[in-house]
Amino acid sequence: MKHLAAYLLLGLGGNTSPSAEDVKGVLSSVGIDADPDRLDKLITELEGKDLQELIAQGSQKLASVPSGGGGGGGGGAAAPAAGGATGGGAAEEKAPEKEPEKEEESDEDMGFGLFD
Repeated sequence: MKHLAAYLLLGLGGNTSPSAEDVKGVLSSVGIDADPDRLDKLITELEGKDLQELIAQGSQKLASVPSGGGGGGGGGAAAPAAGGATGGGAAEEKAPEKEPEKEEESDEDMGFGLFD
């Protein structure tokens, strides 16, 4: 990916057919070592091709990829409505009352305040 990004940057800069040395120069300017095998493969794949045309083709391919709505696992089943459809006339059970939470100690009790 870094090799492609450098190649595209060179293309944006006006170099219509960057060489492997050009890409290495861009990568080394930001402290990245180029992988010669990957770089050679990239150069041979893109040699003689128009970058704008490749980007347009890629955009068309991405447009056909389903990309929405899948989400991660479904939510739980919906809760029954109040008055319940859970057993036709069964007495409702009261939810146990929660105990009031203990109040946390204030900063004054610790001997210092936030803005002192």
